[in-house]
Amino acid sequence: MKRLIIISDTHGNAKAVADLLPRIAENDYVIHLGDGAGDMRETRSLYPDKVYVVGGNCDFLSILPQEGVLEVEQTKVFYCHGHRYGVKDGRERLASEAKRRGCDIALYGHTHIAMIDEIDGVTLINPGSLRYPAGKGGSYCYLVVNKDKATPVIVGDTYF
Repeated sequence: MKRLIIISDTHGNAKAVADLLPRIAENDYVIHLGDGAGDMRETRSLYPDKVYVVGGNCDFLSILPQEGVLEVEQTKVFYCHGHRYGVKDGRERLASEAKRRGCDIALYGHTHIAMIDEIDGVTLINPGSLRYPAGKGGSYCYLVVNKDKATPVIVGDTYF
């Protein structure tokens, strides 16, 4: 069994990421889905083997990858910011790309709206934003993967 913390759209709120460090320490992976990738500097320094970060549309001049695939136990996870797949207009392209890559899960941000749903057999997870959420407070996702079964939970807190 592996546990992941999924965050996105911190937009300069490094304090929100620092507040999560105790939770990050006790989990197997942390993935930042862009727009505030620089907020992960301390976390990447502390946990270089378990931190994955992609660039988002607001991570200007970033040399970070735009997307990636992580195999967690028997589950393949596609992760990206989401802007290249037009997630504000629908998530079908994202689901199609994840499926093309043989992934069971697609993680994305960009919309600032926390959401878990499924399209064409792919579980789509948006952890929301730790900085500018649509609604009250910030949010992230706690994801447990046990072999080929994944259980995502959106966790909402206020980080302002």
